[in-house]
Amino acid sequence: MPRLLAEMKVTADGLRIVLQFLEVRSSDDFDLAFSSIKKEDARALIVLRNVITYTHPKRIVDFAVKSKLPAMYPDRVLVDAGGLMSYGPNFLDMIRRGATYVDKILKGAKPGDLPVEQPTKFEFVINLKTAKQMGLTIPPSVSGASGQGNQVILADA
Repeated sequence: MPRLLAEMKVTADGLRIVLQFLEVRSSDDFDLAFSSIKKEDARALIVLRNVITYTHPKRIVDFAVKSKLPAMYPDRVLVDAGGLMSYGPNFLDMIRRGATYVDKILKGAKPGDLPVEQPTKFEFVINLKTAKQMGLTIPPSVSGASGQGNQVILADA
């Protein structure tokens, strides 16, 4: 995670965006984090993947929508819970690819001999219902696919 945060900072600095990192380690930390976001007059929210994020998705999503704060999530799980948008690996594709590993192992391959693979298909998901609720208009140009193996999904979740 430290590497990801460092890369985000470098990118943000290049775009002249000020990042405020807030760590939420338990459900007790949400109120402080939410008040810090309001106090700093944040313009957007990026939620990273961790156990707390997936334990309390509704709380995070409700705060972002109520605050009319455009939020980006690590995958569509939080978009399906009412979040605005996500960009991340296509997990169904990863499961399918994982099945090929199981097949190879069952046919005698040694797990240690198989290469480690990174995701190759990603998806950008926008919850149109949430966008409308927040008063946002999604331009038609966003709905086009952005490269081989990647897809834009517009969902009325």
